[in-house]
This record gives sequence, C-alpha cells and structure tokens, in this order.
Amino acid sequence: MDDKKIIINIGRQLGSGGLVIAKMLAEDLGCNFYDKELLNLAARESGFSEKFFEQNDEKKGFFRSLFHMHAPFVSDSNFYNNKLSQESLFQFQSDAIRKAASEHSCVFVGRCADYVLRDFDNTVSVFITADLDERISRVCERHNCTEDEAKKIIESKESTRSSYYNYYTGKEWGHSSSYDLCINSSILGMQGTAEFIKEFINKKLKAGL
Repeated sequence: MDDKKIIINIGRQLGSGGLVIAKMLAEDLGCNFYDKELLNLAARESGFSEKFFEQNDEKKGFFRSLFHMHAPFVSDSNFYNNKLSQESLFQFQSDAIRKAASEHSCVFVGRCADYVLRDFDNTVSVFITADLDERISRVCERHNCTEDEAKKIIESKESTRSSYYNYYTGKEWGHSSSYDLCINSSILGMQGTAEFIKEFINKKLKAGL
C-alpha cells in the first residue's frame, strides 16, 4: 500500500464477524478504526449527548424518540433553536465521518459511510455476510440466548439496519450493487476473509478504480 490515505467502509450482517474483520483490517493497514467511536465524534461536533446518539444508532426516525427522552440528553441551545430535524442525527454523524476521513486513513463500520464518502478518493466498500447457522451460533454466545432468540435478534437488528441504510442512501443494504465487494466470511474464516479483502483493496487502489 502506498502513502495515500485509504478509506474502507464495512457493511455487515449481524453475527458475520464483520466487526472483528474490520478491526483486523484497521490494524494491518494502519488505519483509524471507527464503529461506535463515531457516536462520540458526532456528539462533540453537534453538542448533543453521546447517549442520545447511542440510543438512536443506525435507526431511522430518531426524531420521534426525542420526546421520550429526559432533558439532559439534549442541550438547551440545540433544542430550543430548532436545530433538530428528522435528518439531523444523520447529518451530524455524516459530518463526523467526513472529518475523520479527511484527516486519516480509516476503517468505518456501518452508518452509511460508503454513501457519505462516495465522493472521496481511495475508498473501498465491502459487505460481509456469513452462513446463518454460524451467525446464530455467534449471537447465542454473545447474548447467552437460545437459537430461536438469536434468530429474532438477527431479524430485528437487520430490519433496523436495512431500513436505516436504504432510507438515507437510496440504495439496498446488502445488495451487491451497493458495494465493491460482497464476501461470505464462513468460506475463508475471519482471518482468511481479512487477508482476501486486503488483497482486493490493494488491487482496486492500484488499478485506480
């Protein structure tokens, strides 16, 4: 990899190992890693509490939830000056993504970063899937739940993620047309998948695509 900044955007199915693979890529390629760290950046930029962003992370229609929150979550200056709109949280987070990408090589997980950074150079967008039984097993372990409960968690979370992504990007979450590469981590394992993605990134950037 040359000295140019690189931007890697990772979309992922729940339980696919996408988060672990994204961290591997960030470490191996010397990139800053952003997952929930983006919430802290967006909070600092916007003046809203980080907890407000956490409660509405990758969710469409966050504005409705504002009125069920206690006052400390939202600064008076932002609330009473009517700076909130249906799109405000997404805009604040997008601004934080663009700022980070303009300063460093980055790996972003989710949050429509591929769309937000669509005009940036040296970007690669990847979607990571895995076999359902493997995903269920990981979710069971993570949440200490039954397989049926894990399936419900997966369905709920992915419904939320896809609605969020589709609404803000006009693209289809998880569809091959929305990414440079879609890959099943069950085939090569997480380490092998990370190595494959690294090779793909090198070839794409060298080709100037």
